[in-house]
Amino acid sequence: MDEGVKLLAASESVQTVQYSITYTKSSDCKAFPYSIQPEKVLMTASGKFNDPALKDQWNYKNTGDKNIATAAYAGADINVENVWKEITAGDPSIIVAVVDEGVKYTHPDLAANMWTNPKESANGNDDDGNGYIDDIHGFNFVKNGPISWASEQDSGHGTHCAGIVAAVNNNAEGICGVAGGSGNGDGVRIMSCQIFSGDAEPTASTVARAAKYAADHGASVLQCSFGVDGGEVRSDNAYINENKVEAYNYFIGSSRDNPINGGIVVFAAGNEMAAMSGYPGGMTDYISVTAFACNGKPAFYTNYGPGCNIAAPGGDYCSPMKSSSDDPMDEASILSTVPPDLRDEDGYLDGSGYAYMDGTSMACPHVSGVAALGLSYMKKLGVKCTTDEFKSMLLTSVDKFSDSAFSGKGYYYEDEYSVRSYNFSKFAGKMGTGKVNAWRLLMQIEGIPCEALVVGETQEVSLESLFGEGYESLTYTGVEISAEDMSTLGLKSAPVVNKGKLTLTPKRSGNAILTVNAVAGGSNVGT
Repeated sequence: MDEGVKLLAASESVQTVQYSITYTKSSDCKAFPYSIQPEKVLMTASGKFNDPALKDQWNYKNTGDKNIATAAYAGADINVENVWKEITAGDPSIIVAVVDEGVKYTHPDLAANMWTNPKESANGNDDDGNGYIDDIHGFNFVKNGPISWASEQDSGHGTHCAGIVAAVNNNAEGICGVAGGSGNGDGVRIMSCQIFSGDAEPTASTVARAAKYAADHGASVLQCSFGVDGGEVRSDNAYINENKVEAYNYFIGSSRDNPINGGIVVFAAGNEMAAMSGYPGGMTDYISVTAFACNGKPAFYTNYGPGCNIAAPGGDYCSPMKSSSDDPMDEASILSTVPPDLRDEDGYLDGSGYAYMDGTSMACPHVSGVAALGLSYMKKLGVKCTTDEFKSMLLTSVDKFSDSAFSGKGYYYEDEYSVRSYNFSKFAGKMGTGKVNAWRLLMQIEGIPCEALVVGETQEVSLESLFGEGYESLTYTGVEISAEDMSTLGLKSAPVVNKGKLTLTPKRSGNAILTVNAVAGGSNVGT
């Protein structure tokens, strides 16, 4: 091989020569079945979607329900419910390329949100001349043919990730996706770029073709729940020297019709419990996603430390465990779509088309979906920025982990008969910037600062950062808040301002927008 590399490098027509690595999925791909109950949830006055399994998606709104897990922690979610209700649920012009196993594009909870190549027909010909035959909803870059999802040894991994990004919302069917729309055809679109098929694992060359295809066909987000194990590669230079990165950089930098005129690349950090991100996610220009559980603590399996950028719900069926005698709970994992015609090797999946999975593989599409929501809102507002500026907004629109998240011990099954413990303190300060927060991102895009308050406590918020050093001497003429937002926070009366400090006592968890009015240089406007 080395001789072959030398011969290629000697050619003037060859710019660089790189070796090709093999990737694996960032999940154990164990799926726990979920059966949709027959009852339907009606659209309520609060704007709640009618998807019957939304109540079991703690990753979107975690109320601390002990039926989900005995250790469930209110607020350990991505804070997306009010985004759907008040701001946006997606935009069909924003495309997320799921680089993974094939996505079952006929799934009843995905079909309406699948990207469709407008220039291609299923006729055995390459109608658009792009080199790919019948690439209607994407392409199988492993087998060089149509997308597949139920080959022997397929796990449903790609379909599961796609459902988290953009399962169709408010269609009285199954689950919700982060950017799945409002039921009016307004969800973001999913492009299936298949790099895993059966027992075939992709090389860097396979992934490079998929990434270039996604960019050339208008995808804004590259959703990548795969990589090499944390610790196998320890620096960007080491990875670049042996792997293809041009296609990822091409995806980021190539021009396209979206608010950032480029692309965002999102990777799973990996599940090896390693003290650094796996690669390619560890690369500086890509986003590497760690995983937390429904108890607000880091998931036992997640990589952490250098190269890790942001955290999202990944599920952890061991998270309710307080000791080695406790049983794990499927409900503490992440619920999403899987191919109904898929069966695992134990015949465990029940054909419902929905299942629970764990992994940074599941955390990753939460961030991809939130990024897609952000791009959707920017388009709605007519706002534009660079890819770096958008990435910075995404990585700073976070909630901090509570101090308790890094205290105590956790437990996990090393094998079927052995339970091991670990200290949560090892994760402190190493999970990235914090927990991704969809509401904060959209507020940052709009230019509205956010303050996090504690439910049940009276708090004073200084307005100095908003009104400048003279904030105490201003005449504050009132605080505006809608009746709906007052109800959301459980407020009995509108907040007040005294000497530049806003005082309020939220009784319920939620999001609200307040407008503070002040006069400078007088006691009334016009004086």
